[in-house]
Amino acid sequence: MALTLEPGRIAGGVWEAALSGTAEAVPVEVLTGGRAVEGVEVRPLPDGRLALRVPIPAWALNEGVQVFLVQAGGAVLGRFTLIAGEAAEGDIRAELALLRAELDLLKRAFQRHAREG
Repeated sequence: MALTLEPGRIAGGVWEAALSGTAEAVPVEVLTGGRAVEGVEVRPLPDGRLALRVPIPAWALNEGVQVFLVQAGGAVLGRFTLIAGEAAEGDIRAELALLRAELDLLKRAFQRHAREG
């Protein structure tokens, strides 16, 4: 059984999550912006899962969207994202505009299909 990353949360500048499965001494690392995050902790929990704690470094706090990849043995287990600053508002609006455009495209294609079929 491989490791599975369960949903996490951010509290006090630390992202915390749980891992289930067997680790078999596979190191877990977290990368953002091509750099490894230092101070990542993995420790056993009483229920057999593993607790994962990732301190969010100051150098990773920037305007816009920052994606942190959680990896073990070269495989990506999951990711978490931080959105900050004024650029965040623009990023969210751009994503929303893109989603609306794609939805309109799908709506027109469906309507065309319904008329022809």
